[in-house]
Amino acid sequence: MSIKVALEHRTSYTFDRLVRVYPHVVRLRPAPHSRTAIEAYSLRVEPNDHFVNWQQDAVGNFLARLVFPNPMSRLTITVGLIADLKVINPFDFFIEDWAETWPAGGWTYPTALADDLKPYLRPVDEDGVGSGPGELVRAWLQNFTVRDGTRTIDFLVALNRAVNADVAYSLRMEPGVQTPDFTLRNGVGSCRDSAWLLVSILRQLGLAARFVSGYLVQLASDVEALDGPSGPAADFTDLHAWTEVYIPGAGWIGLDPTSGLFAGEGHIPLAATPHPATAAPISGGTEPCESILEFSNTVTRVHEDPRVTLPYPDEAWRTICDVGRRVDERLAAADVRLTVGGEPTFVSVDNQVDEEWTTAADGPHKRQRASDLAARLKQAWAPQGLIQRGQGRWYPGEPLPRWQIALYWRTDGRPLWADAALLADPWDGSPGLVEADAACDVLSWVADGFGLPPSQVRPAYEDPLARLAAKVRKPHGDPVKAGDDLGSDTAEGRAELLARLDESTTAPAAFVLPLHRRDDDLGWASANWRLRRGRIVLLEGDSPAGLRLPLDSISWRPPRPRFDADPLSVGGELAADATSDAVVTEPGSAPPTAMVAEVRHSGHGGLLYVFLPPTEALEHFVDLVARVEAAAAKADCPVVIEGYGPPPDPRLRSVTITPDPGVIEVNVPPTASFSEQTQLLESLYEQARLARLSTESFDVDGTHGGTGGGNHITLGGVTPADSPLLRRPDLLVSLLTYWQRHPSLSYLFAGRFVGTTSQAPRVDEGRSEALYELEIAFAEIARLSAGGAAKPWVTDRALRHLLTDITGNTHRAEFCIDKLYSPDGPRGRLGLLELRGFEMPPHLRMAMVQSLLVRSLVAWFWDEPLRAPLIRHGANLHGRYLLPHFLIHDIADVAADLRAHGVPFETSWLDPFTEFRFPRIGTAVFDGVEIELRGAIEPWNTLGEESTATGTARYVDSSVERIQIRIIGADRHRYVVTANGYPVPLLATDNPDIHVGGVRFKAWQPPSALHPTISTDVPLQFELVDLTTGTSRGGCTYHVAHPGGRAYDEPPVNAVEAESRRARRFEATGFTPGKLDLAAIRERQARNLTDIGAPGILDLRRVRTVQQ
Repeated sequence: MSIKVALEHRTSYTFDRLVRVYPHVVRLRPAPHSRTAIEAYSLRVEPNDHFVNWQQDAVGNFLARLVFPNPMSRLTITVGLIADLKVINPFDFFIEDWAETWPAGGWTYPTALADDLKPYLRPVDEDGVGSGPGELVRAWLQNFTVRDGTRTIDFLVALNRAVNADVAYSLRMEPGVQTPDFTLRNGVGSCRDSAWLLVSILRQLGLAARFVSGYLVQLASDVEALDGPSGPAADFTDLHAWTEVYIPGAGWIGLDPTSGLFAGEGHIPLAATPHPATAAPISGGTEPCESILEFSNTVTRVHEDPRVTLPYPDEAWRTICDVGRRVDERLAAADVRLTVGGEPTFVSVDNQVDEEWTTAADGPHKRQRASDLAARLKQAWAPQGLIQRGQGRWYPGEPLPRWQIALYWRTDGRPLWADAALLADPWDGSPGLVEADAACDVLSWVADGFGLPPSQVRPAYEDPLARLAAKVRKPHGDPVKAGDDLGSDTAEGRAELLARLDESTTAPAAFVLPLHRRDDDLGWASANWRLRRGRIVLLEGDSPAGLRLPLDSISWRPPRPRFDADPLSVGGELAADATSDAVVTEPGSAPPTAMVAEVRHSGHGGLLYVFLPPTEALEHFVDLVARVEAAAAKADCPVVIEGYGPPPDPRLRSVTITPDPGVIEVNVPPTASFSEQTQLLESLYEQARLARLSTESFDVDGTHGGTGGGNHITLGGVTPADSPLLRRPDLLVSLLTYWQRHPSLSYLFAGRFVGTTSQAPRVDEGRSEALYELEIAFAEIARLSAGGAAKPWVTDRALRHLLTDITGNTHRAEFCIDKLYSPDGPRGRLGLLELRGFEMPPHLRMAMVQSLLVRSLVAWFWDEPLRAPLIRHGANLHGRYLLPHFLIHDIADVAADLRAHGVPFETSWLDPFTEFRFPRIGTAVFDGVEIELRGAIEPWNTLGEESTATGTARYVDSSVERIQIRIIGADRHRYVVTANGYPVPLLATDNPDIHVGGVRFKAWQPPSALHPTISTDVPLQFELVDLTTGTSRGGCTYHVAHPGGRAYDEPPVNAVEAESRRARRFEATGFTPGKLDLAAIRERQARNLTDIGAPGILDLRRVRTVQQ
């Protein structure tokens, strides 16, 4: 995703009269070794009556020799160029084995190489020819030391930074270059002074070094840096100077001592010479006169590919927001009552290597970042809200449910938890200072607030029987203590042994206050628990004590069933709960629920955790929270709130933070308008950034992705009764139909793992008869909804068993209706539709465009329900619709449909998604034919079960990849494009000059794969074959790894390094010389045309096996 800039450098000399101007030498043309691509260049000299002769000096730099036949009063030299600032990794080079490290005495070049480098090895003279380096430079070198055997690249970095640290930058207008000693003595100099000093130092170390003059282009950053300077506030360019050192194997490497950095794409060399005098940008003379010098340097961006740090310029973003406002007005006018929520995910800025940020769901660093984010969101969104830490989802194969951090706040603006200082954070790294008796104190104050006697606060103990059983299982030593002789097995003996064991446990692990609502729901009650053992003994484990209560030991009678409030009926003002005292009751059939307080220790001291019991109504939850806060204030003890959260209720807003494999998931509250959602997510993304969380990740090969987690979009209403999906079942039918007809909606916004066994398969990616049955379900929904009297459960009953993956999992579906109107209970009857085919985009504005797209479709289908047949895509679904060309055209049709139905949705707003989802690998032009390679989508298979060290696993086969090849301007009767010698079947497009094909290939050969014995197809060599001459007119090569064999240990640190790694894997070179076997090419072409694979797709695995 490069940026192209236009640079204009103007130098003017105004003389006091007409004067003769002697020949000038201009060194303002990018040097041949410039790594920054120069697409256009011009040198304009005024006045026009002059002569220009282009030359190259002794070391290869371009020179323009200007001759002026006539006197003049003004001389103007203007240089213009257009540069493609594709990212360059300054460290992407190899070093000869013998030069890999820097010994104490340095190393020397081989004799032949040293002879070639003699001009660059000659010591810099301080006082005159032959005087050698000055004393200060020699002393500086004596003080500069590095460890013997330091890597050469680290040595160069340290040397460059040391010069930068010792010489302050100064803009010096005087001509010439200071001597190295003079620069060191003053500790200040211009860029050319620092560069010449570094040349002197390098040569004294025996390294060949040269002085470089050139242009420095610096562009303003899109995003402010979290660490270090953010760079210039505005785009900037100027003449600059730096140093190049010759390293065996790597060649000339640029070091910029002014910044302490290595030279990158912004360093455009003009002249590189042994001495600064021969690198001057302009040199020449005039007859004696007075003159005025004027100069200017400007840089302008002329082209910018959409990029993740700035997907939309401000003007386009204002238009998007305006369209969002108009869509909201349309939804409000139609009384749709739509709310949109989401589940964005984030990854660590600092760590993308550890398992917790790649594959594992939990980890210590992830907990710290999640806790930090929760604290920041509380400060930004709900200063008087409540942070509760509890248990989230429990996934198969995991020993315990995952943790969850929830932030709750009231919609009426009243405080839910007034004093933030009374909420403790167990994961912020600070030591806890709470003593063990704090649990009893706080819970006693809670009981006092209820008017309950202190005896209702019961101590709870760990079970000594569990410890005894553990001792018995030990393989060495006495199985039990001598005093633990079991004796005869009698009831009295068992009771005596149990009493003796209980007496050995004297320190309570927690304190328990039984609490439940009275049967008449007019207040609270506390059951007088009586247990057979005479005390509360917790179940074995390390979960919170509130989850380990011996509930089956409280009463023989089963507790009365609990019922959550009906989501369709909750609402109204949140009234204060009754303040009457709680009553003490017998256990009987009372619910075995309790508030539990315990001090859990971690390192020094501990923290007090208060476990809230389950509640059936929001009023009850709010009352308990207020009582706990009051008790904590009286005890002057911060607490950690855990346990059960409140029941779903529109009068309480919430955001939850949970762990998922490799990411942190944030479940944001629903919003009623586009502008409200924008403000909410802007705040969330900013707080996440400050918490050192990011929305992008990188693979080792430079592949740029989102977080890898979801950004699911949830549609519903303020209350379940308001949900447009329950009020109008045909809305869901329209959305499902449109999604099925346009595969781009499923694939453009999804992650890399798509297809039948993915996290969100399309409805037509599973069973072959799915569409057949879906049409029946649609007809049944229409019948039952006739007359506008649809029951809320109709949609769930009709679609529940169709919107699943191939295993029947209703959650793993592109359209998930688990929370629409589930028969499982009130928590599944929230009127919500979850669109799970959206992966986390790398930028807020891209997420909002996704939301706008969905809002626009809802507005359209609410006004005009879609009546269209489902399409049997067949092989095209995983054929042409996984190629970017056809996917882009399909999504463009979606934008056109919206415009035709009153929503001015611009197709260009989807360009950032297509550039991000399908990055351009490279282009090459041969014989007037352009070949463009882009990444494409390859569905990955989930393999069968395999035994691993940690248990049974099913791997995902990611060894196969797919790319698209697009041919522009080729005569199909004359040219054929081959991939590794096999003709690529090209599909026609709407434009007769453009043809498109796809190539599936084995990129890697892991031991667990669908076809582990098939070797790889890399590198891929594409050639343009001329059938009339039987020759290759040119080719390009794509590598899946560094072509030089460089193995990276870790992923790129940012998008800049990632882009440089990707660019290194494409080469616009490589073809087969001589005559080609056209008969073999035609035979391979004929065999592929009759194969059963998807049209337009060349599968290199198949042509090497089945088609042989």
